[in-house]
Amino acid sequence: MFETFGFEETTARQVSVLFALVVGLVFGALAQWTGFCFRRALVGQDRREAAGVWMLALATAVIATQAAVAQGWIDFADHRLMAADLPVLAIVTGGLMFGAGMILTRGCASRLLVLGGSGNLRALLVIVVFSITAHATLKGVLAPLRTTLGAVTLPLAEYASLAALPGGSWLWSLLIAAAALVVALRSGNGLPTLLAAALIGLLVPIAWVGTGFILYDEFDPIAMESLSFTAPAADTLFFIVASSSIPAGFGPGLVGGVLLGALFAALLSGRFQWQSFEGPRQTGRYMTGAGLMGIGGVLAGGCTVGAGLAGIPTLSVAALLALASIALGGLAMNAWLSAGASESGAQPAKPTQRPAA
Repeated sequence: MFETFGFEETTARQVSVLFALVVGLVFGALAQWTGFCFRRALVGQDRREAAGVWMLALATAVIATQAAVAQGWIDFADHRLMAADLPVLAIVTGGLMFGAGMILTRGCASRLLVLGGSGNLRALLVIVVFSITAHATLKGVLAPLRTTLGAVTLPLAEYASLAALPGGSWLWSLLIAAAALVVALRSGNGLPTLLAAALIGLLVPIAWVGTGFILYDEFDPIAMESLSFTAPAADTLFFIVASSSIPAGFGPGLVGGVLLGALFAALLSGRFQWQSFEGPRQTGRYMTGAGLMGIGGVLAGGCTVGAGLAGIPTLSVAALLALASIALGGLAMNAWLSAGASESGAQPAKPTQRPAA
């Protein structure tokens, strides 16, 4: 469609950077305001409210994404999430690693980006290490680990999508959305918070349609992308260190937009505050978690947003498995930390009202 706009000096890739910047700005501001975070929804002290925000965003994303598919604007048949051979070992291993890592760092990748824009230096350093390890797993020294685990597959053929199951895409979309809505409506959140959560969910199909339909150029195609922070973080790192030879794409625009959106929202609300590490022990814990998230996010095929919020609306079995594995890894790590604190005689760590620290 992009070629019909008549641009001669501007490419779809260049426009995608600006488009991603706007999407990131909105996401960063809304996520900062609502405290959007999968870790909070899983183990936070306010997990009921946090789960309501996350689930309403998911319900909105599922219905709106499938509506765009029904309109013929986008199609996930050839997307990597629909691979006929499911890399089950990589997804499960990566999901467990990512889930454990987000507990150690007290935030998933998207939340840490938002916190970084709010003045949290711990979160910013975690994102840097996360980006390095993700890039190393994608294209560097850890790539053999990815290819070795990825070679263990389960043939699913057309059943890589829930749409191939009895009832078709709309039945499964409505079931997922209905279950998510039940959680959201019982969360106790106010109407403004729920509306903001719905807007976060709408960003998912907006990004899919923007990159896969509006900016589609058959002469110079770009990848169809939506909200995701593992590969984009790695791409942003690569762009920063080699921008003279590597042009920016959707990923760097999205990451930059989230940081700026969170910064503006934090400044306007008076929540901007410089924070740093308390000591070497805490630093080591966060760096370990960052490494686990970087490697795990690549192996699982995405983070809680890329594989979860944006992946599940595609009805991908791989995305469902990835998010379930992330949740299991997070719960296991949280239980292990609590048990360790109890055995040492220390007071078990209780999550505070802050979504991450």
